[in-house]
Formats: sequence, C-alpha cells, structure tokens
Amino acid sequence: MLDTPQPARAGTLYIVATPIGNLRDLSLRALDILKSVDLIAAEDTRTSQGLLAAHGIHARLVALHEHNEAAVAARIVADMRAGKSVAYISDAGTPGISDPGAKLVGAARAGQVPIVPIPGASAVAAALSVSGLDGPWLFVGFLPARASARRKALDDLRPLPCALVFYEAPHRIEACVADLLARLGGERRLLIARELTKRFEQIHQCPLADAPAWLAADDDHRRGEFVLVVSAPAAVESDDEREARQVLEILLEELPVRQAAQLAARITGGRKNTLYDLALNMKQEP
Repeated sequence: MLDTPQPARAGTLYIVATPIGNLRDLSLRALDILKSVDLIAAEDTRTSQGLLAAHGIHARLVALHEHNEAAVAARIVADMRAGKSVAYISDAGTPGISDPGAKLVGAARAGQVPIVPIPGASAVAAALSVSGLDGPWLFVGFLPARASARRKALDDLRPLPCALVFYEAPHRIEACVADLLARLGGERRLLIARELTKRFEQIHQCPLADAPAWLAADDDHRRGEFVLVVSAPAAVESDDEREARQVLEILLEELPVRQAAQLAARITGGRKNTLYDLALNMKQEP
C-alpha cells in the first residue's frame, strides 16, 4: 500500500537506485529502506551525505568503491549474517551498472544473504525511453579510453543487429563520436542525451554523419555526462529476398499487387503472404 512504509528486514542487502540528477527522483520505497537500514554502504560517502541530508536521513555510512569493494564487501556480509540490514548506493543511478556493486552482490549471494533490488533512476533506461527505438539493444557502457582499443571495440560491435548504448565523459565525447561515425557509418542514427534529469538536460537525435557538427556548434553541447544511443544497422537482404524483390519489380510493372505476389511465389518458391506484404511496401516506396 502507498501509505504503508516498507522498512528494511534484518540480515538483508538492498541495492538502492538513487537520482541521477534530480533529487525528487528518489522513490518512496527507497526512502523507506534508507531510513530504516542499520548501515548504508556508499560509493562516495561525501556525495551520498548530501542526498541523505536532503531527506533527513542520518545513518551509519561506510565507503565501498572500486578500490576497496572486495575487502569491504566481506565485512558487510559478516554484518548481515549477524542480523544487520544494509543498503548500497552508488554516486548516482542504479548500482552495478558501470558502477561498483557487483562484487558486493556476489559476496552476499555466496554468503547466502538475501538481496533485494530497489529500482529507480537509470540513465540507460531514461535515454532509451526517448529514443523511439523498439527493437533489441545492447548496453556497452564506457568504451575504452585509448583510441586504438576504442576503435577495435567498435569494429567488433558494428555487425550486431541491435541498437548500441554507451556512456561517455565530456573530455572524450568528440573523439568518441568521431570514432562512432568512422566505424559504424553515417547513416545510423545517434541519440545524444546530455545531463539527463539535470537543469541543463538536452536530448538531440540526428544521423551519425551530422553529430560531429552538432557537437562543434556550441560549447555547451560538449559539457556534462552523456548517454549515446546508436540505432541498429539496416537489415541486409538475403539472396532469396533480393531475388524476390527483383521479380516483383518486373511483375508490378504489368500486374496488380495480388497477382504479382501470386506469380512471384510460383517463380521463387516464396510464401504468398510474405511476397504480398513486400509488394505492398514496394508500391508505397517513392
């Protein structure tokens, strides 16, 4: 129930999503947990103190980041096995997604500690929700900082039949977009989501070929934290599909759509319904 608080349970680990910018994106359930746990582990306690103080939360804090995660995770698991409840929060967004948290979750699972996700803000989900894409996608996160490694990674990703989602920092955004264009091709579309949920949030979509010029047009276009969503490559026609299209092109010059599809099916051995749909689409093409 909305009006019933849901406090933390003893001996449980909560992975809690926090705002990625707008502090009002913290959920009511997250507040319940953060107010009631015995311990909050945070990627950066200084960053987290600001968020917690804004909501009147004064809990015991311990730092857990990429440099100490394994050692601190072991201590936290011992606390939970002794009955303590623990929440883990990263600096922003959902822990474990290009952020620390995975080793803590692994240690808790190995220690047979219950793990509960408290969902909320995610830069990946926010960017995808306004991308207009409805097919499969792959979250890549940050590409390698070194240019040669970044280009090799993009060469490996290029043939995948799905949209690609990246994070990028402001000091690398121009080099990253230039490599996306060179390796993936200018015809694929790019969504640039900058400073999501923050005061200067900006969302721009364009062909990859136009993206470098957009970044160069305004210094502000290169500031902040970025999510980049690149559309999937255009589908490559098989030999059978290519043959069917060539046959239909000839038949549609003389016959109605239904007759052309029926005759194309006899010539190519394809399915009549599929060829009928293709013929309809071809008739509508400019």
